[in-house]
Amino acid sequence: MTRKVIYVALNGVTGRMGYRQHLVRSLLAIREQGGVRLEDGSCLYPEPILVGRNEERLRAIAERHGLERWTTSLDEVLADPSVDVYFDTQVTSAREASLLKAIVAGKHVSTEKPVAETLDGALRLARAAKAAGISHGVVHDKLFLPGVMKLQRLIGSGFFGRVLSVRLEFGYWVFEGDEIPAQRPSWNYRAEDGGGITLDMFPHWQYLLTDLFGPISAVYARTATHIPRRWDESGSPYDATADDAAYAVLEFASGAFASVNSSWAVRVNRRELLEMQVDGTAASAVAGLRDCAVQHRVSTPMPVWNPDLPDPIEYQALWSDVPDNMTFDNGFKVEWELFLKCASEGRPFAWDLVEGAKGVQLANLALQSSAEGRRLEVPPLGI
Repeated sequence: MTRKVIYVALNGVTGRMGYRQHLVRSLLAIREQGGVRLEDGSCLYPEPILVGRNEERLRAIAERHGLERWTTSLDEVLADPSVDVYFDTQVTSAREASLLKAIVAGKHVSTEKPVAETLDGALRLARAAKAAGISHGVVHDKLFLPGVMKLQRLIGSGFFGRVLSVRLEFGYWVFEGDEIPAQRPSWNYRAEDGGGITLDMFPHWQYLLTDLFGPISAVYARTATHIPRRWDESGSPYDATADDAAYAVLEFASGAFASVNSSWAVRVNRRELLEMQVDGTAASAVAGLRDCAVQHRVSTPMPVWNPDLPDPIEYQALWSDVPDNMTFDNGFKVEWELFLKCASEGRPFAWDLVEGAKGVQLANLALQSSAEGRRLEVPPLGI
């Protein structure tokens, strides 16, 4: 079998997400399976080039996985004509400038979210990428989660009838960092470094909800910084200047509504860290990262409000789990395989920088809505 090597520069690979999901569980996993099969029968084989600021950590990762190429110079790797793809998983504040450099250098680009801190920045990237004629993509990993794929099948089959509402609950308790170390980096809680749960998560909610339920037409949101003081990686206290919770009501063009609660200051009483309840005229479902439970109209109980007596209905027992009747691969890996195919052939990618800009738009509108205390419509991007 003919092997075609595609060189991928990964910037920010020393971070948790860049290392675990994008390097180890995606690109290295693709290499271990022999590459990605192309239509002509050949195999596309990714060759990672590690990019970052910390020479010691880069060298350690390279040695651990037997990788030969790494550098602390972004300019050096972008000037290398053998490099085909640039991927960015840095801190948000550094992303736009680096992506723009890669686009100007003629590289195909893929990136984590948000693609930029502002809508103007996101649109600037999308327009530059379109003008350059490159393949460009944005991580949309949650579309490939088992629970979401099960939910997508239900929607496609007409299971719900007319969708009435969606309730999305996401979050967990992120420790402050004083007595117990925080499980998220401190920059996430500093607005000046691009932190904040709205900018971090609303780009996810935009593509997830839009792909499932159609265009979002309006948003009303309130954000909060529930924990105003945290401790960083060195144990030093700092003031949290970014929002750690956001509560929103979204309206869909279809007439359905979504209530979306995102918080790093909530204790979990759900089956999974992310859950969506979808209610329709014919049926309902609760989908998470892996599970999806359903209740049809014919098996819906008839509750009666009576606070004076114990409720005789075991509500959760009346829901049925959708079975794992197919094999689910890692969502990041699945999207990487799709993007590498597009990049190798110079084809457009479905979830591109234009789609990434829509996520930044929703996040920015949610922050504006909270600041102004009013509902805002979501206008077309005009790109």
